[in-house]
Amino acid sequence: MPGILIYRLLLAFGLLLVTVAAAMAGVHPFPAGFQAQQVATNGTTLYVRVGGQGPAVVLLHGFGDTGDMWAPLAALLMKNHTVIVPDLRGMGLSAHPDTGYTKKNQALDIAGVLEHLKIAKADLITHDIGNMVGYAFAAQFPSRITRWIALDAPIPGIGDWDAITRDPRLWHFNFRGPDEERLVAGRERIYLDRFWNELSANPKAIDDATRHHYAALYARPRAMHDAFEQFGAFAQDAIDNKELLAKAGKLPMPVMAIGAEKSFNTAMADDLRFVATNVTGAVVPNSGHWLMEEQPAATIAVIRDFLEKP
Repeated sequence: MPGILIYRLLLAFGLLLVTVAAAMAGVHPFPAGFQAQQVATNGTTLYVRVGGQGPAVVLLHGFGDTGDMWAPLAALLMKNHTVIVPDLRGMGLSAHPDTGYTKKNQALDIAGVLEHLKIAKADLITHDIGNMVGYAFAAQFPSRITRWIALDAPIPGIGDWDAITRDPRLWHFNFRGPDEERLVAGRERIYLDRFWNELSANPKAIDDATRHHYAALYARPRAMHDAFEQFGAFAQDAIDNKELLAKAGKLPMPVMAIGAEKSFNTAMADDLRFVATNVTGAVVPNSGHWLMEEQPAATIAVIRDFLEKP
């Protein structure tokens, strides 16, 4: 009898561990207080999640993710912020226009969302391609951004951009076209696995449920085509950003540049100092590019510390 009891206790404990692991795995849902809507802006529509109350903060995602990546951070920020989380043009559940993928134009998408929500100013938190849209927004509308936190990705045309484009790990910058789309069609998970595996410090940190979630979104009609369009606009983005910097000068608002130890590291802050006067750098240890998946607690702690500064 004692042996059976111990067995049952161990079985129950094992099932509890499995349940807890399942609850922790995958993409977190946004809290019930968030409302999602399709917002008409700048000739397209963006899928936008809004929740919380207080000063506004906008969260912009990049390639390989959607706005869903920000759910754990949004759940914390909504306690004292109005949190706005769009899917970028042509990505996630936003519309798929044929054109308009320069980051300067996508900044106008975000401006339209804020106008729709009647929000004059906001903090800005961005990752990957979201950094590029974020810079274009802050450079065109500096009075509307109170603080900017940028995570682990360069800005086209800024710093040693030419060297970045020659990095063999970034071959995907030029991977696009009809035949490339045929190669990826039906194999979206395989293609995205390459990014999660090779650009992370620990591929196991991006669990199978997370990979399945995003692969399904990128397998939607036109989703991968439009993701490729984001990269295809980089040459024009570089031109636009150099012109924005020359015309408007460096950004005046406080900027936090967060690099991943196994990715951009301190180079993240070095790059942003080309475009901003007040840059604080931070490096998240034991993380590759996918900071919110690999080291969410450490990343969120850096973000919250910066936002809570007077």
